[in-house]
Amino acid sequence: MTRVFISASLVTLMGLATISQAAAWSRSATVTTPRGTYYRQGSGGCAGGTCSHSGSVTGPYGETVSRSGSVTQTGPGAYNYSRTTTGPNGNSVTRSGTVTRY
Repeated sequence: MTRVFISASLVTLMGLATISQAAAWSRSATVTTPRGTYYRQGSGGCAGGTCSHSGSVTGPYGETVSRSGSVTQTGPGAYNYSRTTTGPNGNSVTRSGTVTRY
């Protein structure tokens, strides 16, 4: 009986690990316009009730703007969020708050 329980627990943990990996993503793209070439990259994923992402865009003169953020479910229909955007000169803005769905 103990072996069956341990085996079932391991299968469950392996399944959760697979779900976490399946929820991860990454993307990149290059766009050329008359003003120059822009490179975009981003990644994110979800685990344990929290989804997060990060990404950046680099312009033709090397300026980079980046953004990262996360959303966490705190209860049924309740979520906390936070995001930070950093400009090419290093200045950043952070926004955070709570959203409740009725």
